[in-house]
Amino acid sequence: MAKHPVVVYGASGYTGMLIMDWLIDQGIPFTAVGRNAGRIREMMAQRVVRLESAEYEIVEADHNVDSLVKAFKGAKVVCATVGPFVHSGLVTVEAAVKAGCHYLDTTGEQAFIRQARDLFDEQYRQAGLLLSPSNAYMYTFAEIAAELALETPGVDVLETATLCRGPRGGAGISVGSTATIFEGYRHESCYLWEKKLVPHAADASFSIVDPAFMQPVFTLPWGGTSLPVYFERDPRVRSCVSSVGFYDNNAMRMVHSLGQKWEAEYKHLSPEQQDAVLKNIVDSTTPSMPPRERTTVQRTVDFAIGRGQLASVRATVHGTTPYISTGAIHAAGVMKLLDNDTAKVGFASGSKAFGHRYLLGFLEQRGLARATVTQL
Repeated sequence: MAKHPVVVYGASGYTGMLIMDWLIDQGIPFTAVGRNAGRIREMMAQRVVRLESAEYEIVEADHNVDSLVKAFKGAKVVCATVGPFVHSGLVTVEAAVKAGCHYLDTTGEQAFIRQARDLFDEQYRQAGLLLSPSNAYMYTFAEIAAELALETPGVDVLETATLCRGPRGGAGISVGSTATIFEGYRHESCYLWEKKLVPHAADASFSIVDPAFMQPVFTLPWGGTSLPVYFERDPRVRSCVSSVGFYDNNAMRMVHSLGQKWEAEYKHLSPEQQDAVLKNIVDSTTPSMPPRERTTVQRTVDFAIGRGQLASVRATVHGTTPYISTGAIHAAGVMKLLDNDTAKVGFASGSKAFGHRYLLGFLEQRGLARATVTQL
């Protein structure tokens, strides 16, 4: 049973430790949960900032509903980082609602997000709890931009892009993120078109031209992102297409070529054979946990172009250190939930539950984001 109001599940992982950094920064006690207490203790000692001033406990739990319910019980919010979520996420979602906890996570995996919504929305709603996947830089920044664009009357179509710069070759990507990226080959990625989710072509890609860059950025649907799912039932939005790219176009083209190779050679293998292929890809591309992000290296631009019959607007969010920003987004959401201040229960995005202006302000105040809106 958790002694503290917040649980960080996946506490020994890269993102889990950054969430703990921000909880400590805000003076929020937490319970660190994972499968190996010794590993959690070791990684926290190495990586978590200001740990000596934190109020926390470490709890070991197996990844099954009963074990996690026992570990979560007594807390108010679960921050989940254990993925790929399409494999492990539903167990955590079920355990959180059975333990009486709000649920936040970091994933943009469409297949999981749609399953979580369809299977658990009503249970969370009836319990007065929030079910909110995809609270992370890669989705929240773009959704903030989209919500800023939607403040212009008449906008009903959105195109968003998430553009990131880090060490060349994708060296700044965590092991968990890499596993999620390549796991996406097994699942369709969708965009929203005329109120319906439509699968992208298997070889879909985009060339994004942005005034922040001298050259076009090669982007991919990136599993479709969570935005088309969150806007699917939003009466303001008819269509939404989202893509993600890194300034290192060679790295993005490598990911794209692996996706084409998957379609040609691996798609029809058995699940066990596919597992082995994915493990080899992850092990060869991200063999170890990356170093802590640096503001001089990791910088981002997320934008949304909103269109209507006559309306046209561009909202841009400039940012820095995506993983550190993800920790901040979780802390911002936790603070609202601990104060019983959420606009939504059941399935909802962080922007809809907490307010996109609140999240943007939290990030701006800490030097993590800056937004501009231009009428076109």
